[in-house]
Amino acid sequence: MAHDFLLFLLFSYIISTNIHACKQTERSSLLSFASTLSAPPLINWTSLDCCHWKGIACDQDGWVTHLLLPSKGLKGGISRSSLGNFTHLTHLNLSHNSLYGSLETQFFLSLNRLEFLDLSYNLLSGELPLSLPSSNIRIVYLSSNYFHGAIPSSFFQQASNLTSFNVSNNIFRGSVPSSICLKHSSPFLRLLDFSSNVFNGNLAPGLGECSELQVFRAGHNNLSGLLPEDIYNATKLEEISLPLNSLRGAISDKIVNLTNLAILDLYFNQFSGELTFNLGKLSKLKFVTLDFNNLEGALPPSLMNCTNLIELHLGSNNLEGDISMLDFSRLSQLTKLDLRLNNFTGAMKILMSSKSLQALMLSGSFEGEAMPVGDDMVHFDVFQNLRLLSMAYCQLTGQIPIWLSKLKNLEILQLGFNQITGPIPSWLGTLPRLFYISLQNNQISGEFPKQLCRLPRLIYEPNIASQMDDTSYKFELPFFLGPIISNPSYYLWSTLSSYPATIDLSKNNIVGDIPNEIGQLQLLRQLRLGSNNFSGIIPNQISNLINLEALNLSMNHLFGKMPSSLATLTFLKDFDVSYNNLQGLIPTSTQLQSFDASTFEGNPKLCGAPLPNKCGRPNKVADEDNNNNKDEDNGHQLPWFNIFVVLGFIVGFWAVCGSLVINSTWRYTYFRFIDNTQDSLYVMITGHIIAMKRRFRG
Repeated sequence: MAHDFLLFLLFSYIISTNIHACKQTERSSLLSFASTLSAPPLINWTSLDCCHWKGIACDQDGWVTHLLLPSKGLKGGISRSSLGNFTHLTHLNLSHNSLYGSLETQFFLSLNRLEFLDLSYNLLSGELPLSLPSSNIRIVYLSSNYFHGAIPSSFFQQASNLTSFNVSNNIFRGSVPSSICLKHSSPFLRLLDFSSNVFNGNLAPGLGECSELQVFRAGHNNLSGLLPEDIYNATKLEEISLPLNSLRGAISDKIVNLTNLAILDLYFNQFSGELTFNLGKLSKLKFVTLDFNNLEGALPPSLMNCTNLIELHLGSNNLEGDISMLDFSRLSQLTKLDLRLNNFTGAMKILMSSKSLQALMLSGSFEGEAMPVGDDMVHFDVFQNLRLLSMAYCQLTGQIPIWLSKLKNLEILQLGFNQITGPIPSWLGTLPRLFYISLQNNQISGEFPKQLCRLPRLIYEPNIASQMDDTSYKFELPFFLGPIISNPSYYLWSTLSSYPATIDLSKNNIVGDIPNEIGQLQLLRQLRLGSNNFSGIIPNQISNLINLEALNLSMNHLFGKMPSSLATLTFLKDFDVSYNNLQGLIPTSTQLQSFDASTFEGNPKLCGAPLPNKCGRPNKVADEDNNNNKDEDNGHQLPWFNIFVVLGFIVGFWAVCGSLVINSTWRYTYFRFIDNTQDSLYVMITGHIIAMKRRFRG
């Protein structure tokens, strides 16, 4: 009996092995497909049974059903000859490779059992075929390629089971196809992503027919007109993302029908009107991004009912009102609040109760108010998680408040373009994570505190660096790359780490020397001290700032020679020492000589390239020339010896030759000499006058 049982098991194994063995025709087709590609040896297709090959799966009859080779470095084209023979294929994933060419209609239609298609992140191009290949297809991902043209209206006629369709980041034109949601199309559609293309025109009605739609994205296009009213009938929507278009009109009160909405992203459009009074009914909202529109009116108090809010971005609108009337303490999960460039008023204390707040952007609002201060704020448990505080362009008055000293997680402080007075507090240098300080265009006085040169985040010490986590690389923030205007080219989303390590104290009333301790800040990338009243010399220790990309010391009272070690700052892209009292030779380096002469102008005694004035001869030769009455102010030597020789020759010559023409000739020679001398003096004096005018311009 035992012998018979063993024979039975062996027979069963042989049968099962034969059942799962791949078809030889499909094995050949796979090898043919591989032969058309240029790829690193990541695919080890050598065994006899292709059903056991990496990325391949078969059904029980040995037909290949899954071809899954994402991120394998594949290079080559897709054609019917290479993949058109897999008539039982249900799952095809060749994403994140370097495949090129177009989707041939015959190849595409031959995949009539396909359920899952992912060709995203390749180099594919051309137009889409007239229709999807199969009524069984559920997921189509074609994002991040070079497909172009319009999406045919017939493309979705067979899409009765489609759930996800993503063609983002291509070059599709025409209108966003609304037929995708018609009743004869898929009733199961959950995701539509048309973002980052060149679609234009209005969004046609039809989205309301997608009763199961959860995600709709069509941002970064050229869409215009009003939002179709029927979009508010898709009550299962969890995300609406339409940023960077030209959509206009009011956001309808009907938006409160979308009670499942978690993401509302409409920034950089032309939406106007007031936010609906009942916005708080959208209690599941987590991310609201309405920056750069024309919204007006006050924030609805019901917004405080959106207790799941994580990010609220309302910058660059015409919103107004006293925010102190709102109870932000209810938004216990709020991490980012952007109220920039609006007309809000009210004290900041109401925001301090938001325990989770990590980024607070108030620039361009609360204009002319006093800097929030008070003993209660010092002892209040404020902003313990705050990483970015931006209150620039507010014309705030008062001094830098001491409650900032409690923000131990603060990394970026922006207080520029205000009317802040008083000194820079020394405790600013004790904040352990601070690496970006912007205090420019204020009325700050006093000296540069040496304690600021001990900022832990800017001092290269491996033990400190190892303590810093990598959250700065993940923490996304909107930031400006240029003037604060409604221009998308100046507004980008990036990570906190994209902000360069900076100390900007320019255009204030700071006096005294630049401390030698500045050289400790080896991780500093921008040092801007221009338009102050700094005196003394440029400390040689600045050359220790080996990562420095911008150094501006212009419009001060610095004197002496430029340290020759500045030539070692090879990463400098922005440099300015103009309008000081510097003198001597500009240090020679390919970096410093690459800047325009205006970078050094206003220093009359500075010489050498790129300035046009050359430096004097070496000291040894210069010492020998001292007996020749060299003019030390402008470097021009008047040739008195030669002049006396000439005059002596003239007198002797005319004593011999007579006096008939002596008067006219002598007068001509004398005044010719005087004129030449005056020309030299005129050039010298004029140069000094021009330099003085430039020194004191403005």
